[in-house]
Amino acid sequence: MTNSQYLDHMYQMWKKNPKSVNASWDSYFKLIYADNPPELTNPSTNPSTKQSVVRVESSSNVVPGNLTGVRHSAPGFPQQSSRSKSDGDMQGESFISGALDINATIRAYQARGHLIADTDPLGIQNPESRKLQGTPNLPPAIVVREHLKGMTEADMNKEFPLARFTVIGGPRRSLPLREILIRLNQVYCGHLGLEYTYIHDLITLDWLRDKFEVPGAWDLPAEHRKHIWLNIMRAVTFEGFLARKFPTEKRFGLEGCESFIPSMIECLETCAEHGVETAVIGMAHRGRLNTLINICSKPLHQLLTQFHPIPLEGFGSGDVKYHLGTHAERMLERTKKKILVAMMANPSHLEAIDPVVVGRVRAEQVEKNDAKLGKRSVAILVHGDAAFSGQGVCYETMHLTNLPNYTTGGVIHLVINNQIGFTTDPRYSRSSEHCTDVARVVNAPIFHIHADDPDLVTYCSKVTGDYRAEFHNDVVVDIVGYRRFGHNELDEPMLTQPLMYKRIKQHPNVLAIYSEKLLKEGVITEAYAKEEIDKYWAYCESEFEKAKTIDSMQLSDWHDVPWTDFFANQSPQNKIPPTGIDIETIQAICKAISTPPKDIEAHSQVLRVMDKRAQLMESRQADWAMGECLAFLSLLKEGHHVRLSGEDVERGTFSHRIHIIHDQSRDKTFKNILHDVFPGQALYTVTNSSLSEYGVCGFELGYSAYNHNTLTIWEGQFGDFANTCQVTIDTLLCSGQSKWGRQIGLVLLLPHGLEGQGPEHSSARIERFLELCDDDYTHIPGTEPGAPPGETPEQIMTRQLFEINWIVCNLTTPGNLFHALRRQIHMPFRKPLVIMTPKSLLRHPMALSSFKEMEPGTFFRPILPDPLVKPGIIQKVLLCSGKIYYDLVSERQGKKLEDKIAIIRIEQYCPFPYHLLAEEMFKYPNAKVMWLQEEHKNQGAYTYVRDRIALALGKRLEDIQYVGRSPSSAPATGSKVIHMNEYNEYMATAMKLD
Repeated sequence: MTNSQYLDHMYQMWKKNPKSVNASWDSYFKLIYADNPPELTNPSTNPSTKQSVVRVESSSNVVPGNLTGVRHSAPGFPQQSSRSKSDGDMQGESFISGALDINATIRAYQARGHLIADTDPLGIQNPESRKLQGTPNLPPAIVVREHLKGMTEADMNKEFPLARFTVIGGPRRSLPLREILIRLNQVYCGHLGLEYTYIHDLITLDWLRDKFEVPGAWDLPAEHRKHIWLNIMRAVTFEGFLARKFPTEKRFGLEGCESFIPSMIECLETCAEHGVETAVIGMAHRGRLNTLINICSKPLHQLLTQFHPIPLEGFGSGDVKYHLGTHAERMLERTKKKILVAMMANPSHLEAIDPVVVGRVRAEQVEKNDAKLGKRSVAILVHGDAAFSGQGVCYETMHLTNLPNYTTGGVIHLVINNQIGFTTDPRYSRSSEHCTDVARVVNAPIFHIHADDPDLVTYCSKVTGDYRAEFHNDVVVDIVGYRRFGHNELDEPMLTQPLMYKRIKQHPNVLAIYSEKLLKEGVITEAYAKEEIDKYWAYCESEFEKAKTIDSMQLSDWHDVPWTDFFANQSPQNKIPPTGIDIETIQAICKAISTPPKDIEAHSQVLRVMDKRAQLMESRQADWAMGECLAFLSLLKEGHHVRLSGEDVERGTFSHRIHIIHDQSRDKTFKNILHDVFPGQALYTVTNSSLSEYGVCGFELGYSAYNHNTLTIWEGQFGDFANTCQVTIDTLLCSGQSKWGRQIGLVLLLPHGLEGQGPEHSSARIERFLELCDDDYTHIPGTEPGAPPGETPEQIMTRQLFEINWIVCNLTTPGNLFHALRRQIHMPFRKPLVIMTPKSLLRHPMALSSFKEMEPGTFFRPILPDPLVKPGIIQKVLLCSGKIYYDLVSERQGKKLEDKIAIIRIEQYCPFPYHLLAEEMFKYPNAKVMWLQEEHKNQGAYTYVRDRIALALGKRLEDIQYVGRSPSSAPATGSKVIHMNEYNEYMATAMKLD
């Protein structure tokens, strides 16, 4: 009787009654049929399918995590029986032991084959030379074949059954050992390294095995391979054309990873087949120019003008060519489907664009009612190997992927892996085995692919698109290639990687390799190849000649958001309408936010807050939280989507907002009190974020970039924590319009104020935001050459708002908060808005606004005059901003100095209200002027406002006296004693009359 006959005999016996066979056979068949057991004669003996699946898939006893062997006493392996064994039993146990070892070997290939896969075109990181962590001298084969130590050549032709967790046999459920190993090597140790066995979902695991293990699954039709060749040819020829025409220009070429282009195209083709209409790309400089032309269909002559020394027309500084973005509709060649492709402009901070892209895609999905699955829009992030493993924002972005209000239905990650980071080798640039290990945290499958195998790169990219459509999760394609030249084309890589670059110089490019392969297989002919190459080169030449005729660059050619009409109609003469609302709307909103919900058992503190709001409504007043609600709900009523995101924003860090009310007796039951207040109102999203500033702030910036009619807000838990997203603020938010023509209306709410809470819970670093403002303090607006004649102060302020890069405020009243937020939508252009928000003022009895301040005809007031004094007899004017105003009022009242000291608030720092301040100060011709702030002298607004106050009032700098804390390296003291001493000192100075 042969092995297979004997096995079938034992199996038939086991099917009838599992107890009729030896216990080892029972264990074996339970393992093999763990998650698909046959019908048994005795149903009560059928093991639990679910439990067996979990045990087999996750047990470290089946596929041990170490490399030293198997614990054969583990569950699922044959055990010694107390009864004596027959020859048949002995034969069966020997066969079972071998079969189990083979299935453990299959597991080892699936889990660890990627460690010895042949994915490096240069052969530097080949299996024989690779040193695995902790096992520097381990032969590569042992990594996956450790369980076959007892096998000999005599076993190679024996046929063994295949377990449920593999489909390498296709329809066959058993194979000879030799064939098993051949197929496993082809799938897991060839040009592809697969990482997926850490994924928890069993359906996903089966799906991936079907895509990669089934024989013939990777085969592509000849016509498809022709398309791949065309895309490889265009990628290689494009780089060659630029190298010939501009040999001394930096372009950060794609040479060595040109397979990235067909990979990206296949992702787009497959996504389009699944219904995707928009793809938004985020990538750094490597290969960006190639992507702009061959992926985004950017007219080549527009790119080539960037190589010529011609001026930039219109407003802005512009940016280097390998940072610019674009958007265009592309007709896909293989599927004949249209897709809108946008590449977002990116700074040199390599991965900073990642959360921005994801946020923009999320915004589009929300607008198209596609937020649940993300079928119509996709985010594609392109990483470098060193950046993907080295930049923390990758981790922050990755962790947003499955959060309810941040998910996009799966991000596609493509890695241009040139096995080097500028001059740093991988062994010095990361501690992880692969550069992609960060993706494991979200159970994303990872495909490591030999870059000189375009067929395999393309197939994996197709699987990537299919996987996203099926499972709505992230997926990673790691294209392992090399960098043919230095970090840029002017860099000499032989200085630091001499041996690598000796190999690269001898290595043919992927077009030569792939062309030779397709010529041998008869897929293309030499005549066809020459014709297509000549045709593409001729196109490049014609575009090169066209570029010579262009005498200026247009920043509008590089917009990465489709706001064309919005940009076209802008003018500094456009008026900003009043932002007040009718009293009926005010009252309806106040009633909604002060009425406890009937279907929720609210916390007593929530009820007290709502009762306080009801009392304020009766007195026709609003506190800070009510002013915010009035802005939000009035915009929602007008049809504008509002999104508020950040750590703890649903309640508010200081328990003042409470937009989400949680039921005190039912878990996961809550109510958004701003929902359904008005019929047909727009969507309001308020969502607590992950504990991330860099990632989440970038996400909200991207969200605001999609639709200019959405009010998008990111709130810091404390303003101090904005320093961890400084890259986003510096390179994307404050300078995005100047560099790329990108207008952003994002609002930052940053709790600020020195209240004795120490150096990290006191300051939003006003000075940093103000030093990034691009207004000129050497002349008063309206007096510069070319200024429109006869402008009113209000018209001048509108023009200032139009020309400034962003708006920075330190507000003291709910009314001004209300108007500042509504102005963001009603301005005929978009600017970022940075607001220093209060902490103690949230419940301060004086920090209230009457409804009249928000009724029709009212608007934001950059300067708030002193309402309590008579101008004629004032000796001193204190200029200030923020919560210190209320401290000054209280101190002045205590000393009865209302007839001697006036206190004027500058609510808007930037753009600075020169004319409005001059008008107000005209009331106090003989008064001494002082600037008072609670921040230290080298911080806060002092160095920014001093020059502007002097210019507005026609005074010398020394005439503007400073009152406040002395210079310090820390934003605030941690000592309450020192804090109060400092406070008392500057208050005494402020109240002193000469």
